[in-house]
Amino acid sequence: MTRASRTDGGTHTDTDPGRHAASGHRVPPPRLDRTGLPSWLDPVVRAVETVQPLQLSRFLPPENGSGRQSAVLILFGEGDRGPELLLMERAGSLRSHAGQPSFPGGALDPEDGDPQTDGPLRAALREAEEETGLDPRGVQLFGVLPKLYIPVSGFVVTPVLGWWREPSPVRVVDLNETARVFTVPVADLTDPAHRATTVHPSGHRGPAFLVESALVWGFTAGVIDRLLHYSGWERPWDRGKQVPLDWRS
Repeated sequence: MTRASRTDGGTHTDTDPGRHAASGHRVPPPRLDRTGLPSWLDPVVRAVETVQPLQLSRFLPPENGSGRQSAVLILFGEGDRGPELLLMERAGSLRSHAGQPSFPGGALDPEDGDPQTDGPLRAALREAEEETGLDPRGVQLFGVLPKLYIPVSGFVVTPVLGWWREPSPVRVVDLNETARVFTVPVADLTDPAHRATTVHPSGHRGPAFLVESALVWGFTAGVIDRLLHYSGWERPWDRGKQVPLDWRS
């Protein structure tokens, strides 16, 4: 897999969801496809098929339909140390979740289409391309998790899972949005030495991962934690190991 880097780049303004900005080539409409996936992804596929919303989070979308529709891309690749995930660190100047590691993703645009059908698939790929520069043509989408809710920002988030079938270079595209782009081996995420519980001054507690010189916590860590658990990859870890957060988190 091509390794992530911290190089700078520029943004693009291409609004055609079927066109790859860098090459000008059209990208096929997104669809879910589980053919040809590596066998090590089988437990993840089974988890996607069976997991229920409340097994992922107690924060579910409001019943009145409010909330801003968004999507994130949970992209699995294969690196030098086996399976890994693509993450990014948000710029420290952002108003929401500043400096926090996250999956690539963001709000749906009107041109992404129906939020209840393929809109989240388009948005996940589009945002990942805009934020990390990856070529969406090399990504095979294979699953969608139930929609979740982030109360602090009002986002209704659809996690979209993909296999990085044909890895492409990734980088920081816009320093105003992203501080760095990096990959994390699943072996590090499952290592008990890298796991902890964050404690917010409000009293909220949640899973966290200390990997790649970053503290992964919040929504992103919660989804990773549940995926590891329901895929059978989780290893026993010390839940009493705590990392305090401050009020700005």
